[in-house]
Amino acid sequence: MKEYICIDIGGTTIKYGVINEKGNFSRVEECDTEAYQGGPKILNKVIALVEELKINCKPKGVCISTAGMVDCNNGIITYAAPLIPNYTGINIKEEIEQHCHLPCEVENDVNCAGLAEYYAGASKGTKISVCLTIGTGIGGSLIIDNKVFHGFSGSACEIGYMHLPGGAFQDMGASSILVKKVAALKNVSISDINGKYIFEQAKKGDTDCISAINEMVDILGMGIANICYMVNPEIVVLGGGIMAQKEYLKPLILKSVKQYLLGSILRHTKIAFAENQNRAGMLGAYYHFISCQQPIR
Repeated sequence: MKEYICIDIGGTTIKYGVINEKGNFSRVEECDTEAYQGGPKILNKVIALVEELKINCKPKGVCISTAGMVDCNNGIITYAAPLIPNYTGINIKEEIEQHCHLPCEVENDVNCAGLAEYYAGASKGTKISVCLTIGTGIGGSLIIDNKVFHGFSGSACEIGYMHLPGGAFQDMGASSILVKKVAALKNVSISDINGKYIFEQAKKGDTDCISAINEMVDILGMGIANICYMVNPEIVVLGGGIMAQKEYLKPLILKSVKQYLLGSILRHTKIAFAENQNRAGMLGAYYHFISCQQPIR
């Protein structure tokens, strides 16, 4: 059975593993990205991981999911946030193919999450799907007829930068902002609390946590509605660590979207939660690789 190496390069961790042609992982591990060391160091780390994984398998290719804007045709990082210095301009595809002697394909991590949900998750079988990842920022992907819509210059669906009253979408609705708000209300360091703590306290009736969550949900509802007005997707899939709080968040988000989105559109729009969790980036990278090498039907 054919095997492939999958690597998901995030700002905090690099997840890596081996997947077979049925979409099953035989190995999944992770290590610190150490993003502060910069793009070239990360690239060297990825090359070393590929060489290590090659020892115990005979991979047919390397599937890369990565933070940053990506020129998929050439495998180049066209823009990366300051979190990963000197990452912009690196040609991951070329470097891996030259050093590891394996074909390589590269895609943005949120687009990979969207592909994972489309082929093996909440949006499977849909015609038009949007996937949002809510974390440190907010990322988005748009899949139309089984293909990621990249836009004219490869930066479509960068919805985190979308402006709403009060600021950018991700500057008001990301889970990292939720933590900052609650930390300020409690007069504690942001390192002392996290999303899990906030939801635990909200369920116990903590008014600060409840209020901050409701503010975040209101922003998410407004942003989702605006996306639906523009794209008219069949489904919007919500991912990111905070969406593990599905039971708490789902009724609130549905109520918020209903407030901002016309009923005639809402009736034809499903709001769902991502199913692939931490393996979404790697799984989506695999589907992207296969679609490039031999288009999926």
